[in-house]
Amino acid sequence: MLTDERRTELSDILRPASPPREIDNVYTDDQRERLLDVVRKDGPWRLILAQHFASPEELMATMSGQFPAGVTPSLDLFLIPSFRGFLANHGTVLYPELHDCFYNAEFLDIAKSYWGAKYAKPQMMLFNINGPCANRDPGHLDSPSFRGVRYENAPTWLVSVMGKSGLFTDYLIKMAQVITWFSLDEGSGFTYWPDGPLKAPKRIQPPVYNRGVVVQNEMLVHRGEANGPLDQQIPAGLTFDTVFAGDPTSRDHWVLKNGDDVIARHHTDELRFLVHWSAEVYQDFDELKKNMDHSDDLTIDKAIDMMVDDLGKRGVKLDIPSAPLHDPAFIGALNAGYDLGGPAVYPDEAPLSAFQFS
Repeated sequence: MLTDERRTELSDILRPASPPREIDNVYTDDQRERLLDVVRKDGPWRLILAQHFASPEELMATMSGQFPAGVTPSLDLFLIPSFRGFLANHGTVLYPELHDCFYNAEFLDIAKSYWGAKYAKPQMMLFNINGPCANRDPGHLDSPSFRGVRYENAPTWLVSVMGKSGLFTDYLIKMAQVITWFSLDEGSGFTYWPDGPLKAPKRIQPPVYNRGVVVQNEMLVHRGEANGPLDQQIPAGLTFDTVFAGDPTSRDHWVLKNGDDVIARHHTDELRFLVHWSAEVYQDFDELKKNMDHSDDLTIDKAIDMMVDDLGKRGVKLDIPSAPLHDPAFIGALNAGYDLGGPAVYPDEAPLSAFQFS
């Protein structure tokens, strides 16, 4: 059990380089249509949950908070109809028609300004999409990147715990995101904790249609909010194999399917469509060179050793198993050493969607 002093210390770690900055009219109508066309033509798309996590311990390691006493953790508790696809990765756009969206000079200037830095390069672009959808995320960090240990070569849970620990500041790659939503829902915004999760949250007020925020989401606890009618937020028949696709019979509609069976159908106006653009930022040429020549990189083994050693000095003894990246007990124990228990306050207008415990 963490002391209040330790919880405060961990909360203070989770503060972005600068406060999030709201921006409007992020994409043109033509860009939005091209983004949606990629989603329509290249589906179906899998659940976010199914793509990134093999166990509840891996998922919880990206979040802030623990299960209630006596509750057996299960990925089913977090099953919601939210889907994801990548539009660009490793600095390379995956769809030529989105070249101007990814290699975006305005976004690069925004990223450099956010950090007060000299250099930036686009790194990754993805989308999240859903119709009516619950949100049981208590608040999470996006996957941070460290020199040598990144989301491309390490599990999501590991880089998240590294970020929460505060031990790897000297290796952290500066990042900035432009996060944009297309949602007409009058009750669904974006909650974030800019002063740490034990302090008061702030909220981007809905509707969030073609509105965005410039952030360092790797060090900012944040969460999207539930949207749509409550009775449609978890469709009957939703499974980890459910996929999202354009409706072949109507350009204005989208379907959730299990195999050939359609379990839900939504109009474009009912969607919450998020576009996440991310850039690496370098303060000066020396920092750029150190990132590019890999002269001061971490390894996964060294990162795990550093956290286990740190926890050992704090009285928490952990044995490293033979397969630490996929050992649920080890993942849970390592995360518990750096998890402060979740945000202290949620906005009245955006509570956590209720869990159904049996």
